[in-house]
Amino acid sequence: MPSATGGAAGRADAGPGSGFGQLPASGPPSAYGLGSGLMRGVGEETRMMTRAAPLARGRDHAEAVLGRLNRLVGRQVPAFGNSTRALALSPGLARAIDTAEAGIRQRMTTTAADAEPMVTTPVMLEDIQQRKQQLKKAAATPEERATIEIVALLFQSILTEERIPAAMRVWFARLQMPVLRVAVTEPDFFATVDHPARRLIDRMGACVMGFDSAAQKVGDALEREIKRIVQVVEAYPDTGRRVFQTVLTEFEKFLEHYFRNENEATRHGVSLAQQVEQRETLAIQYTIELRRMLNDMPVQEGVRQFLFHVWADVLATTAVRYGAQGQETRTMKRAAADLIWSASAKVTREERAEVIRRLPPLLKSLREGMASAGMDAERQDEQIQQLNNSLAAAFTAKTAAIPDDRLRELMERLETLEELLPDAEDVRIDESMVLDLSGHQSADLEVVLDGGSMPTPAMLAWARELQVGSWFMLEYRERHEAVQLAWQGMRRQLSLFVSAQGRCVLFQQQRLASYLQAGLLLPAQDEALTVRATRSALAKLDVDASRLLN
Repeated sequence: MPSATGGAAGRADAGPGSGFGQLPASGPPSAYGLGSGLMRGVGEETRMMTRAAPLARGRDHAEAVLGRLNRLVGRQVPAFGNSTRALALSPGLARAIDTAEAGIRQRMTTTAADAEPMVTTPVMLEDIQQRKQQLKKAAATPEERATIEIVALLFQSILTEERIPAAMRVWFARLQMPVLRVAVTEPDFFATVDHPARRLIDRMGACVMGFDSAAQKVGDALEREIKRIVQVVEAYPDTGRRVFQTVLTEFEKFLEHYFRNENEATRHGVSLAQQVEQRETLAIQYTIELRRMLNDMPVQEGVRQFLFHVWADVLATTAVRYGAQGQETRTMKRAAADLIWSASAKVTREERAEVIRRLPPLLKSLREGMASAGMDAERQDEQIQQLNNSLAAAFTAKTAAIPDDRLRELMERLETLEELLPDAEDVRIDESMVLDLSGHQSADLEVVLDGGSMPTPAMLAWARELQVGSWFMLEYRERHEAVQLAWQGMRRQLSLFVSAQGRCVLFQQQRLASYLQAGLLLPAQDEALTVRATRSALAKLDVDASRLLN
């Protein structure tokens, strides 16, 4: 929230942003630096904490790995990857894949009692080796045999990833045959990092690879969803990439619901973060509309600034807490109208007497509103003193008084203020909000307000592209711990990270980019699961490329 000394007006006045450029939508840049122009005006704390961030592996790296794979395989199998259209499985291979898939499902069925896998990783790896030879015998072309080898190598790597809990490896293993189907029939599986089968495996991996591997537990709801996804993919073997895209979309929706409603560690923090966003957005919206309402009204400047800087946040806080039409919110709106009337020119003795009569209850309401927004008593005194000065100036003002009909119109607009507000999607919470978020600090929600280094445009782009469910290592307040990205607000302007113990840490986008820049927030995975598996396959093929066809 804005501290009630004001950020609402500053935020509303701020421009739409700095026009930062975009990176490809997959990850961090491969290199970046701090330009002298960007560093001007940076606070001492950011300059002192600036350091070289780690070299991150993003989209360029992933595409380079796939490029190496295609070149290597192309030397052994010249026609590999040359087709730009869907291919058909040879009949023999299609039957062999169906048989293998049925065998995998039967072998890797979990016990009903505790859902522990009945097969160990060494057993699964041995099964992959045996199935690979059977499938190759059924293949009709060198391209099919090469694809079988590569997919087998990919899944060997995935199943030996120690950070995947054992219970989850079973479900990754069951994706091998569906992936083999699309890899044979859709050549772009090996040509692009955006294939939905790859993205699904990467998203599932990112969500389960941050857990304590000793615990081997990811949570019942998440495990059930991954199980459901795999079973849906298996149920529609002839739909190719479409079924992968469908379940990927469903998985993204599940994650949003899961962290908000089902995950005990994140549920409370997500609720608090959503309240922060709602309050910040409302404060900006109220400021915008108050400026419009008072644009041509003769109101003393000090009162205007109080309404824009302080009272907009009070209205937002009350609306979030009690509802836009709650009695408390209407009381705060009435106080705004009374203040506007009191601060307009008073030309008669009766009007001045009326101001004096109304002043004590008005000041009481103003103090109550500021207290509800988290302003301490000392700051309240400062604001009240400034208002007293503004009201005294109104007594001697030579400007025209506000007519009664204008005041009635003003009150009616205040009563229906929510109907006039701009669309929340159009409200930008930019870096000017950082200081205002201090009012949201609590035992349940830590708001990161300092540290990091001045981010480059590339870092800001990366911060906007982080995906919910991914794990990171966070260095903050003398702690170094694993945290999971559990929630992102509109336009990813706010991001909430939660530790396995339920510690909730909220970042504004600019500060998040600062921590990425300084290496204080590091991805738990420096590359996606399928990219890592592809590199592992390349290493084996570099040693013996003949295995592609043998």
